[in-house]
Amino acid sequence: MSTGGTAGLRAARIAVWAALPGELFLAVCLVAGVRIPGAVLLGAEVLVLGVLALEAYVMWPLYAARRRAGDGRRAAGAAGAAAVRAVVPVAVRRLVVHEVRALHSLGLWLLRRRHRVPEGARPFPYTGPQAWIMWAFLLVSVVETVVLALVIPWPLVHAVVLVVDVYGILIILALHAACETRPHVVAADGALRLRYGALFDLRVPAAVIVSARVERRFTDGGLVRVDEEGTLDLAVGSQTTVSVELTEPVEFVRPLGRRGSARTLRFHADDPRAMVAALGRERSTEADADAAGTAQAGGKAAAGGKAAAGGAAQAGGTAAAGGR
Repeated sequence: MSTGGTAGLRAARIAVWAALPGELFLAVCLVAGVRIPGAVLLGAEVLVLGVLALEAYVMWPLYAARRRAGDGRRAAGAAGAAAVRAVVPVAVRRLVVHEVRALHSLGLWLLRRRHRVPEGARPFPYTGPQAWIMWAFLLVSVVETVVLALVIPWPLVHAVVLVVDVYGILIILALHAACETRPHVVAADGALRLRYGALFDLRVPAAVIVSARVERRFTDGGLVRVDEEGTLDLAVGSQTTVSVELTEPVEFVRPLGRRGSARTLRFHADDPRAMVAALGRERSTEADADAAGTAQAGGKAAAGGKAAAGGAAQAGGTAAAGGR
């Protein structure tokens, strides 16, 4: 990409970061029923149109270049997605996706359903250490909303704060619902899927799992932490209860898009013994099946050898009788 193209791409990203907070503030005011002066609305619309024009100016060459590289509708869709990825920062895209998934999980929670737990797989919840914290946050948010609604005398500020607080309560519920409806999963073939709500999702094939054990640890970091030795800590309530060793590192994506790899996984499960037993049972089943297959093949080979030896002896006896 040329220097001018790089500068335009950087300007487009800065414009996205700058326009989003202003648009969010205006949207909150409009939802709250606040009367906004016409000049402010006109200025906001002009700003948005300018940002859209800049985005289109930067995205069109990217889209055209990708479009020329392929043909058909799939190429057009892939080109459009590539242009959006190039212009919109990855952190913004992932935050939007996380929020949409959390709100979707709220609907699943109300319907008492779980997200993608296939038949034959075993789900393992992990929300125990944080449930009381989430409900405490929810209670504090509700009390704050009521108190501020009674204390703030200015209608504009009152309306904006009310909408923000109500949306904050909704997001707290959605985050908790995402953790409830997206548990860890041990598949029927022994594969492991580690999740934390809509923020983290890691799939581990059964073939790379060496061992699993119950091991309670307390961490002082954030949600996802990787040390220099390649150990991933996926903590809930600042603790992990299960450790899984792998034969090779697996790659994962952090909540805001950064990538990493780990060879040892430490995470929390509300029932760690049952989860370790499920992982061990699946591996034992596979090992027993392999051993049974090997023994069966060996038995067939031995039977074939005996049959061959018997045939040779019979042939030898027949030859001897003929000689007599």
